[in-house]
This record gives sequence, C-alpha cells and structure tokens, in this order.
Amino acid sequence: MTQLQKRILIGVVWLIPIVCVVWWASKQEAPTLPSDAGGILALVGALALYGVATLMRAERWERILRRAGVKAKRADVYALTPIGYMGNNVLPARGGELLRTFLLGARAPDATKRTILGTILAERVLDAVALGIILVVLASNLLSELPAPSTTLLLAGAVVLVLLLIALAVALLKYRERLFFVLESLKPMLQPTRQLLSSHGITLLVLSLVVWCVEASVYIAVGHAVGIELGLQDGLAVVAFTNAAALIPAAPGYIGTYDAAVIFAVNAVSTASRSAVLSYLILLRFVLFVPITIVGFVVLVARYGGLSRVKAAREAARVEERLEHEAAAAARTDTHAETAATTA
Repeated sequence: MTQLQKRILIGVVWLIPIVCVVWWASKQEAPTLPSDAGGILALVGALALYGVATLMRAERWERILRRAGVKAKRADVYALTPIGYMGNNVLPARGGELLRTFLLGARAPDATKRTILGTILAERVLDAVALGIILVVLASNLLSELPAPSTTLLLAGAVVLVLLLIALAVALLKYRERLFFVLESLKPMLQPTRQLLSSHGITLLVLSLVVWCVEASVYIAVGHAVGIELGLQDGLAVVAFTNAAALIPAAPGYIGTYDAAVIFAVNAVSTASRSAVLSYLILLRFVLFVPITIVGFVVLVARYGGLSRVKAAREAARVEERLEHEAAAAARTDTHAETAATTA
C-alpha cells in the first residue's frame, strides 16, 4: 500500500463518523445553551472538576516515572500533562504522547525515550483496566443495547483474524532474528507496565478509578447545566463507554467517534430530547477539550519554547535511535563473526 493510499484510507476512516454526526445534528432542533445562574455555576463546577482530574493524572504519572527510575521534576510532570492532552486534541494518532516523551526526555537526559514512553503506556494500561472494570460492572446495559453484529460480519472478522495469525507465523519464522532484536529494544518500554503487577500497581489502579469517578462528575455537571439529570452510575457508564470508543482511530480530537458515543450513551441512560443531547455534546466538548488545549499550548510556548523545541528534540531522538541501531547491528555482526571463527 502506497503512502497516498494510506492517507486516503485514514481520511475515509476519519470522515465517515464525522459525516454521520454532522448529518444527525443537522436533523435536530437548534441547541440551547444555559443562561441561568444554576446552569452557569454547573459549567464552572465542571471545569473545576476536570482541572482536579487533570492534576490527579499528573500525580499518577509522576509516581509511575519515579517507580521507573526517571528523575523528572514534579513541575515538568504537571506542566507536560496538559501539553499531552493539547497534542492529543490537535494532532493525529495521539501525538500528545510523543510531545510528552520528547520534551521530558530533554529535561531528564538520564532516562531513555523508550522508558518515558513506557511510563505513558503504563498510564494507558491503567486507564484501560479501570474503564474495563466500569464497563463490566456499571455499563453492561449500554453494551447490551448495541446492535448485534451480523453473521456475515462475524465470519469476515474470523477470516481476517486467521489471515493475521498466518501472517504473524510467517513473519516469526522469516524474521525471527530481527524480531528478537525489536523485542530486546522494547524491554525498557515495557518495564513500567510490568511494574504495575504489584501493590504499587493496585494503588495506582485505585487512583485511576477515582480519577474516572471525578471525570464522571464532570459529565454529570454538564448534564445538569442543560437539564439532563445523570446519577453517578449513569455518569460512569457514559464516561466508560465514550472513552472506550475514543480508542477507535479517529480524526484529531476524536471528532466523530467520540461524538457518536456520547449521543448513543446519553440516549441510553436518559430520556432527554435530541435538542438537549446536542446541547450536552457541544458543552461537554467545550469543557473537556477547549480549556486544556489552550492551557497546554500556552505552557508549551512559555515553558518549552514551542513546537520548534519539540522538532529539535524529536530529531535528536532519531539520531540517538539510529546510533543505537548501528551499534546493535555492529555487535550482532561481531557475534556472528566470532561464532563462525569458532566453528571453523
């Protein structure tokens, strides 16, 4: 598949959910935004709660970094957290995670980029497990309302899975030496995740569940602002379902997939009108995406020198990685030569 074909495929994947959501919104009545004191106070409370959740996520990352041996200043950890969310909101493929990796790598030269990226991977694992627990315990009713896949779709999925397994087996046999090298180079990235299999990991998982409860309160407060009353269980169900849907490849800011998940989940747990759901979606997007994107950009420019510094750090990381690969390749060549000489 050529680069142009890949871009076209990605564009189609991004465009379909966006078109569907825009079409749905165009069929609804015009949204109404809160103008009374109660609604405005609910929005202010939602913003404050999301700020608390962001600080808790920064503290969780700091503890993961400390356990992984990354000597990072707490100020950098807290500053890079909104920068990461800003990057995820405006860049494709969760570009904010790479922003955090490169910028922290420049501030913590004793740590490798792979280890730092591994701490972010550990964060994602904690979130996935916490959301999975919430989905199973509280949001199973949402999952039951999803349309059952057709037999043809299940058969096609099975065929694709078998083909992938065959391709993986062939790759393992043909490129096993390269695979071993890749796995060896990934060890620093996987180490922070392996460290979660301990009491330390259980503590962080409990913290992750608390973070998602606080974020569920954000969803509840925004609902109150537009007249949609959600209980804690409803808020947790909507949070878990929408953030699980955000794992699906989408345009920057999860445009399309996130919106469709919010619409589906809120309709499933409430009897709100379509106009109210549209108002809810607009305000929720504002609370969750706009302020943190602005804060992240301001911190990026003021503390880290803007995108030019990121590009320089990324280029330095590429040079470092190339040198590591060349050194590893030279070591493998020397090992093969010694083996051949010994055999002879």
